Amino acid sequence: MGTHPFHQVDVFGSAAYAGNPLAVVHGADDLSDEAMRRFAAWTNLSETTFLLAPTDPGADYRVRIFTTGGELPFAGHPTLGSAYAWLAAGGNSAAPGVVVQQCAAGLVPVRVDGDDLAFAAPPLTRYEPVGEPLVARVAAGLGLDRSEVLGCSWLVNGPQWIGVRLADAARVLDVTADPVDLAGLDIGLVGPHPAGADADFEVRALLPGGGAGPEDPATGSLNAGLAHWLLDEGVAPASYVAAQGTVLGRAARIRVSKDGDTLWIGGAVRRAITGTVEF
Repeated sequence: MGTHPFHQVDVFGSAAYAGNPLAVVHGADDLSDEAMRRFAAWTNLSETTFLLAPTDPGADYRVRIFTTGGELPFAGHPTLGSAYAWLAAGGNSAAPGVVVQQCAAGLVPVRVDGDDLAFAAPPLTRYEPVGEPLVARVAAGLGLDRSEVLGCSWLVNGPQWIGVRLADAARVLDVTADPVDLAGLDIGLVGPHPAGADADFEVRALLPGGGAGPEDPATGSLNAGLAHWLLDEGVAPASYVAAQGTVLGRAARIRVSKDGDTLWIGGAVRRAITGTVEF
């Protein structure tokens, strides 16, 4: 299988190394599923992506997205990081300023403005209130009174997110998750910052039992699902900024904007490592 070009990039950071890292392997058409799984587990990052030639004529490239434990049909920060790495390696998109990614979830347009990229949020495949017994379990596992949960919704767009809306950002930051009570659940917390803050909402992605760690520092898929929900609930404007990763010592900033019927989820991408990887 030989040598492959490799990038590691930082996605959504408000400064260098403040966001979520992503490993990207180029020219991966010759790699087996097992080789991809093993390498993704070895990187120990939340996601590793493999770029391949597209099979859909409408796509510029194809990507496969792996966590340390398996493959995902779609994920947000890997979409932006993969598009950035593909361009950095000399990729030329068919349409100026837009890269079209092919993944297991379909075609995903990515807007490109220098180092700022934004993906079109895919439709939610499950979007409904969470049943009360599970809401009670989630609240207890987060150390919350049931009355503190202002809303709880399935937000599935690849990952199986459960969105939990709290009164404010301070309460979001105070939460400590019980990994036993919440095992097997992917929880997304959101609460508003006070007026005048540099972000409108605080977001946390809690992954109890997750192989790459119990919390993700910057999560495009979660923010895409939350954006659908918050706008539908009338608690967010058509354009806002979410902070994430604060309790991990990161400073991610995710920009959300609605253009017609499309939600765009974006942020900065920066190159961190460029080289080759041996398989």
